[in-house]
Amino acid sequence: MLKKSFLSASVALATLASSAAFAVEHIDLLIKDATVLTMNADKAVYENGVVAVSGNKIVAVGDESLSEAYQAKTVLDVDGDIVMPGLINTHTHASMTVFRSLGDDVPDRLHRYIFPLESQLVSRDMVRIGAQLGNVEMLKGGVTTYADMYYFEDEVAKTVDKIGMRAILGETVIRFPVADAANAEEGIQYALNFIKEYKDHPRITPAFAPHAPYTNTTEVLQKITKLSLEHDVPVMIHLAESERENEVIAERSGGKSPVEYMADIGALTPNLVGAHVINVDEHDIALLKKHDVGIAHNMSANIKSAKGVSPALKMFDDGLRIGLGTDGPMSGNTLSTVDEFNQVAKVHKLVNKDRAAMPPIKVIEMATMGAARALHMEDKIGSLETGKLADIIVIDTKAPNMVPMYNPYSALVYSAYASNVKHAIVDGQLLMQERDILTVDEDKVRQEALQFADKVRETVIASGEEVR
Repeated sequence: MLKKSFLSASVALATLASSAAFAVEHIDLLIKDATVLTMNADKAVYENGVVAVSGNKIVAVGDESLSEAYQAKTVLDVDGDIVMPGLINTHTHASMTVFRSLGDDVPDRLHRYIFPLESQLVSRDMVRIGAQLGNVEMLKGGVTTYADMYYFEDEVAKTVDKIGMRAILGETVIRFPVADAANAEEGIQYALNFIKEYKDHPRITPAFAPHAPYTNTTEVLQKITKLSLEHDVPVMIHLAESERENEVIAERSGGKSPVEYMADIGALTPNLVGAHVINVDEHDIALLKKHDVGIAHNMSANIKSAKGVSPALKMFDDGLRIGLGTDGPMSGNTLSTVDEFNQVAKVHKLVNKDRAAMPPIKVIEMATMGAARALHMEDKIGSLETGKLADIIVIDTKAPNMVPMYNPYSALVYSAYASNVKHAIVDGQLLMQERDILTVDEDKVRQEALQFADKVRETVIASGEEVR
């Protein structure tokens, strides 16, 4: 009897040990049968790969054997599609979607067309409607995080919160009267109130956004720098973008470049993200690297405005923090980072007269980890690694333009469309499935934008401008 009991106990213990050895962990989401581009330091790629998500974090990335270790509430079997980090748009003005395609090809458009148009039409309602449309466009194109500069950024924040995306939102500060501030000082106060309201939000990072060095005084730029360090928030600015900027800053500073000037006044810090950075030389680049400044490379907008091609490849290769941006939808016209891929790769080959320059893997890095580094968020997003936030997209590899796929990086850069993005996940939440956005009513967003466009059209015609 004793022997039998001992045998039963031994069998029970062995069974328990066996079960423990093969314990299945319960998680929220499992993505399997994927071509996983991790974008980690080793650029690991997993065929038949798996990504496991619990809550808002990635808990495992690896090969198909991982599937046996997890039981998920939701399973996405993606049948070989590309699974990669969500794209990060390092610079835009999302609310300007309602002005898209106005004044294209007008010389000195910012001062002759955009500023006057904004003075008549920018309002809380306009900002909300435009941001909603921009959010939908970006999410459907695989952008899960974006950096924005505009007015009434608290309205943009509400739209970001609703759709579920991640964003760094900068309240614009500029020296002349605008819709939400009579002067730069009022703009700073607006930004401080916004920062106080959203400082602890899990997906929204509030920021200062002085428009540019030449549209703000030295004193204002220094004050913003000091406040950004005190509050530990980013500063986003247009930097080294135009000839007008060069001329104004040279006159103000005794011949210095915009980057030299910003360094001299103490405004180059790791909190700063400079958009465009076209007109820079070796000395400027060294200063940007020394001060650990982030850079947003906006190829489409730069070449459309004929401002030149930023030495982005050199900055990337020199180890600067640089990522891709679209600029606003009145500049590059789309908010699609995917559409930037092709142009970034090809134009840098052209200007360098080198077919091997800017290979696809560098372009994809600039859209993911490079962009995360530019925003100083590389510890949280930009790659698919254990412990990072679960911001993930799935790209359809069965679409005609993606068949056949021999090299996933080449396919993304030279073949993909924004419409190839099938699923989008932010903070562990499925926001888009099979191209249907699950958190907002896309049709309603579009209708509101179309109604506002009638108001824009009436305003433009009344001012004597041609609607093209």
